[in-house]
Amino acid sequence: MSAFLRDFDMFFCKLFDGARHDSGDPFTWGERMIEHYKLNRVDPRTKTLIFSDGLTVPRTIELYERFKGRCLLAFGIGTNLTNDLGDPPAHEPLQIVMKMIRCNGQPVAKLSDSPGKGMCDDEKYLAYLRQVFEIEAV
Repeated sequence: MSAFLRDFDMFFCKLFDGARHDSGDPFTWGERMIEHYKLNRVDPRTKTLIFSDGLTVPRTIELYERFKGRCLLAFGIGTNLTNDLGDPPAHEPLQIVMKMIRCNGQPVAKLSDSPGKGMCDDEKYLAYLRQVFEIEAV
């Protein structure tokens, strides 16, 4: 998130309609995005924050209550909406998300604020990204 915000300057804040939360605490992420828009002289009420990481209906309501009126909101409820088999679930939901690992022979990485969600099968490329984005090795 810190590396993203470092590059997401006023130009990009104004260019894009909003941002999507992918990992880490969604409340912390939302507060940081709103503050970042303000620091870049962009009214966060004109920007959409999209929450979609492991949402449940109760968590969506909590996020809505926290951020309503402070920004535009969108939610993507997937697994827990289509696999609503109780709490705890009677069956483990399938993890069928496909992730790219290479493109035109070059490595691809997913960097995440949540431990275990990052992905890269090329250690040299991952070491390079850690240096560029100032990420500690896990």
